[in-house]
Amino acid sequence: MEQNETPAPRNNNRVLLSVALILVLLGINGLLFYMNQQKAKQNEQLTTEVKEKDVKLEEQIRQYEALKADFERQSQEVQTMGLANDSLEARIASINADLLRLRSFKAGSFTIADQKRFQQRASNLEGQLRKKDDEIAQLKRDNETLYTETTTLKQRQNKLTDTISTIARTNQELQEKVTVASRLQAENIRVGIVTSKNKEKDDDENEFKAKRVEKVKVSFNLARNDVAPKETKQIMMRLIEPDGAALYNLSTGGGTFMIDGSEAFYTAKQDLVFDNTRQPVQFVYAKGATYKTGLHTVELYAEGVMIGKTTFTLK
Repeated sequence: MEQNETPAPRNNNRVLLSVALILVLLGINGLLFYMNQQKAKQNEQLTTEVKEKDVKLEEQIRQYEALKADFERQSQEVQTMGLANDSLEARIASINADLLRLRSFKAGSFTIADQKRFQQRASNLEGQLRKKDDEIAQLKRDNETLYTETTTLKQRQNKLTDTISTIARTNQELQEKVTVASRLQAENIRVGIVTSKNKEKDDDENEFKAKRVEKVKVSFNLARNDVAPKETKQIMMRLIEPDGAALYNLSTGGGTFMIDGSEAFYTAKQDLVFDNTRQPVQFVYAKGATYKTGLHTVELYAEGVMIGKTTFTLK
């Protein structure tokens, strides 16, 4: 019985060793679990940081895109006003370069230093943007003021032009009236003849025998005209035969002159100084040939305008 009880201590050692081994394994498993938990927390934190960096990057990109749109708007407004926009184009080019750099960042690589650097640049650009908006607003106000002043000046100029035109028309009408009013008029026109025996004959009916006519005598007075200037006037007489042709001979003082823009023949002319005294004027014309029978017409002109007319008949 004593020999069967001796192996008991060895079994106890094995138990103790097994327990110790189990405890060690449990400790190692606990440590591994703790380390895995810590690593998972680190990974989660890194993932969060990457996401935050990516969000900041996207926000920064959107901010630069908004700045670009605003500067492009300013450039269009300045160009519409007809002004140079070189400085704005340069800023837009700089923003495009910054956008290119921002979009080149890889996930999670947008550091705090990068954020501060681009945010500072964005703040400077926003300040420039506000300043330029103020300048554009002032330019618009100035343009509106200038437009109003220009419109007012144009309206005044148009009124002045209308006034000048009205004055010019009035002066022209007045001048035309003065011209008409200053025209001479022949009054008391009488026709007589001088025979070959140098005898003068008059007839109230202005009828004469053609074979007795050596010369035709036309006398009249220049009517009073207080508007006509006292100056030398040229008086023309046209003696028109029954066939409608005016008697014309250079050797007897005939010539041509203009009537209403057309050239016409005159029979005789004389120069005199108009003195507004109802001065008498007389033409004596010798044809030097036999006069035609029929109705003759006498027309009197001064300065190309008819001042009197009468007829006589030769039988």
